[in-house]
Formats: sequence, C-alpha cells, structure tokens
Amino acid sequence: MSSEGFLKEVQAIGEKFLLKLQKLPKAEPVEIISFSVVLLFIVTVLVLTIIACSCCCYSCCGCDGRPDPRHRKSQVGPAAH
Repeated sequence: MSSEGFLKEVQAIGEKFLLKLQKLPKAEPVEIISFSVVLLFIVTVLVLTIIACSCCCYSCCGCDGRPDPRHRKSQVGPAAH
C-alpha cells in the first residue's frame, strides 16, 4: 500500500468517526454504550502499547540511552548427564 493510499484510508476512517460523533447525541442508548465500549477498548490498547514500548526501551537502553550490559541474553546449552 502506498503512502497516498494509506493517507486516504486514514482520512476516510476519520470522516466516518466524525460522522458517528455528530450522530451520537441523537442515537439510542444501546448505540451510545457500544460506541463507548469500542472507544474505550481502542484507547486501552493504545495506552498499553505505549507502556509496553516505553518499559522495553527503558530496560534495554537505560536512562542515558546506552545498553545495560546486565540485560544481555545468555544462551543455555543442553545439560550433560
């Protein structure tokens, strides 16, 4: 997908979202609740993704941006009997 196609897709989704928001005050209670649940799910996924990425970057790079040598992965070989 080209960047132009992606931008058109994002714009179409944004327009649908704005249209849904404009119709929301006149909507039925069930539709308002379902829209709120979907919106809450999307926000939760985004917040958890940001938290996971920030924790991963912090543990790998540390505060000063340099890798922490204590967090290197070590390979484990088979145990000899």
